Amino acid sequence: MANILLLGTGTQSLAILPALHKSRHRIVILTEMHSNYGDKSRYVNKVYRFELSDEDEYVAHITSIASQEGIEVILPMGDDAALILSKHKDLFKAQNVKIPEFEDFLKGYDKNSLMALCREKGYPHPFTIDLEKTAADSYEVVNFPFPAMLKPNCTTGGRGMVLVNNYEELKATYPNLHATYGDYHLQKFIKPGGRQVKVQLYVNERQELVASSVMQKLRWYPNKAGSNCCAVSIKNDEIIKICHQVLKDLNWIGFADFDTIEDPDTGELLIMEINPRLPACIKNAIVAGVDWGEILVNDALGIPQKKYSFKEGMILRHLGLDILWWKNSDNKWHTKPCWFKFFGRNIRYQDMSSFTDPMPFISGTYNNIKKLFNPDFKKSKQI
Repeated sequence: MANILLLGTGTQSLAILPALHKSRHRIVILTEMHSNYGDKSRYVNKVYRFELSDEDEYVAHITSIASQEGIEVILPMGDDAALILSKHKDLFKAQNVKIPEFEDFLKGYDKNSLMALCREKGYPHPFTIDLEKTAADSYEVVNFPFPAMLKPNCTTGGRGMVLVNNYEELKATYPNLHATYGDYHLQKFIKPGGRQVKVQLYVNERQELVASSVMQKLRWYPNKAGSNCCAVSIKNDEIIKICHQVLKDLNWIGFADFDTIEDPDTGELLIMEINPRLPACIKNAIVAGVDWGEILVNDALGIPQKKYSFKEGMILRHLGLDILWWKNSDNKWHTKPCWFKFFGRNIRYQDMSSFTDPMPFISGTYNNIKKLFNPDFKKSKQI
């Protein structure tokens, strides 16, 4: 039994809580002031609240909790927490934080830096130009194969990403975006029609692949490009092999979640970005047989890892988002799997824990409804 601190309470925390509780770990959560999913779970022993606005204060708060609660393992549930843990990794040696050194972390987390590595090594990725190294009026930019995505190098959730159809739109849009989100890159737009595939890997300090899982997003909200509503577990050894090699080139340690998109013209999966923490839809991999919570904790504590059997065809739905997808979709009557099939041996729900642990669903759904009426959130998601 160990004292474990989770930084954040999204649905990814909800996914790993049952297994951690079953292993008799004591679970402490540090989250923001408002309730979410994981902090309402009956599997959580204690909840601390702190609004992340000042990094130094946040680090001091983590350090204080780690001391008070005898924390042995810290797991980040969000990008900001992962970035801060990497940056201040030396402060948390006693908590066995398994995360890349900050320089290596940034090479993978920075989308433009990741694209540069893919270009250098020949890994599949969309054609990309670094706008900090290439003048906006250069031949390469003026003659870029539009349409294209203007993408900030370091943001989450699609914030600051804009589709530009020609050079004139780029000139009109870029200055304000750059002033708001910082450094940008220009990336070829991958037209719709291809698969969206997420790949999860864990590499230890010897760069060995400990575990992996793959899932395909079937529906998402907002409907044009958004968060997972419905995903299915699939097998793809080739993309796992490629992503593992990327992590070795980055000298990565710990967990990584790759977003890839299929080019419908070639059928090739293109690497888009690395998320340095569990994705919200990680429960899909867990119900498919890969216990990610156990993997993270066991490696931190030096416990020998188990071998996991991964099953294809396990479906994970986010009921709240799937309802919004159905409301706004033109394909609602013909989507596969059928939207109206709510139960089955292979169907689970991302935003639900269990019938004996109902509060996370109630709390998380309430907060999601509030978000839909928040103008800033709607703008960021372009709803």
